Amino acid sequence: MSNNPFKVIVVGGGPVGLTATHALYLANIDFVVLERNDDVAVDVGASLALGADSMRFMQQLGLLDKLLSIGEKITRNKSFTKDGKMFADSTATEMTRENFGLEPVAFHRADLVRALLESLPKSIREKYFLGHKVVDIATSETGVVVTCANGKTFSGSMVLGADGVHSQTRKVMHKLCSESRFSAYRNQEPPFSASYRCLWSNIPRPCEAGQASDTQSKDRSIMWIVGRERAWIFLYEKLPQPTSDSKRYTKAEMDEFATSFANWPVTESLKIKDVYNSSTAGMSNLEEGILEHWSLGRIVLAGDACHKFTPNAGLGYTNGIQDIALLGNLLHNAVRSSPNSEIIEHDLEEIFKEYQAARKEKLKFDWNISSITTRGHAWANPVFWFFFRFLMPLYVIQWIRENYVVPSLVKQSRVLNYVFGEESIKGRIPWMYPIRPKEQ
Repeated sequence: MSNNPFKVIVVGGGPVGLTATHALYLANIDFVVLERNDDVAVDVGASLALGADSMRFMQQLGLLDKLLSIGEKITRNKSFTKDGKMFADSTATEMTRENFGLEPVAFHRADLVRALLESLPKSIREKYFLGHKVVDIATSETGVVVTCANGKTFSGSMVLGADGVHSQTRKVMHKLCSESRFSAYRNQEPPFSASYRCLWSNIPRPCEAGQASDTQSKDRSIMWIVGRERAWIFLYEKLPQPTSDSKRYTKAEMDEFATSFANWPVTESLKIKDVYNSSTAGMSNLEEGILEHWSLGRIVLAGDACHKFTPNAGLGYTNGIQDIALLGNLLHNAVRSSPNSEIIEHDLEEIFKEYQAARKEKLKFDWNISSITTRGHAWANPVFWFFFRFLMPLYVIQWIRENYVVPSLVKQSRVLNYVFGEESIKGRIPWMYPIRPKEQ
């Protein structure tokens, strides 16, 4: 690993934090990762889906073959009403494959996290610390010091907060805004609000892999995804009113909520009562929003810590990957061009501003897609009901979406410009930022 003085302290060792770990390692930038939990690959509920844009990034990390072996390509999506009427049967992901070279791939979250962690060299995994809950961050013009609940401290050049929707890094930034030099960068805390809640659970795969469905109704909906070895359910419901309060649901509340969906279909033959698994269930309110300020001095945020999506469109982690791709490129360029491989605070602040500004367009597009999908499936108003119940199933609408609307920004997805290789995921539409070929 590099002896360069520049060092990144990554707070959060989940999917986005691990993605940052790979990017920093490949950039030859020193780092440590501080994860609050004792086990980051807990085998519970949720799934993650990655499109061609994210899988080509994973190719750069050397993970493409591994991920294709544990994930499942989603090839079909059906839509039902709550009384079991199927009103759509779509194979639109065929167009996705033709355009970009690969269908969306579904993973069990724990399996993906495990693959990201175990693929790192042993010497790099030693920089990854479990059971290190961050409680404070001190920042100055020359560096940062991070303090953990166990009393340990870590010094570095900057902090990358990849610690999720309830980010401790973001909370420390809020506190630091009381200092006069940071007063203009204060965000509201908590910064996001929730209009929907969701229960998720998984079971061993009960039917053909690669299938998905949504079940739509007024203010409530279901998503069903069948992966290689597991299937996942997501049960959504509109809250009585938007809230910024964090809610911890008990097992009894989750079971009661699932029971209220018991006879809703997920396939022609399976209902929620057939597939709900209480032992793998989790539930939360679905925060939404985009933070106004992503950085403060030598501290910067990525992923759910600074932009939170509803999960219906599967774009949350995708945008976390894009954060890391751009930030990795900017830091790599800055360290490489610095005479002593260090970056002064002013230059870091400019990098962080460029990072946030460059992410803005695609981020807002994906955030809107996620928000619209959630409200469309739950028939939030008559317009959503008509569009999702009657227009979205039409082939012409799907064709326009897959060939014009979605590609316009998907093709802009970034990769690491310092990792060379062959572009193995490609289709009809060229990538705006191709993987650079190996230098001769």
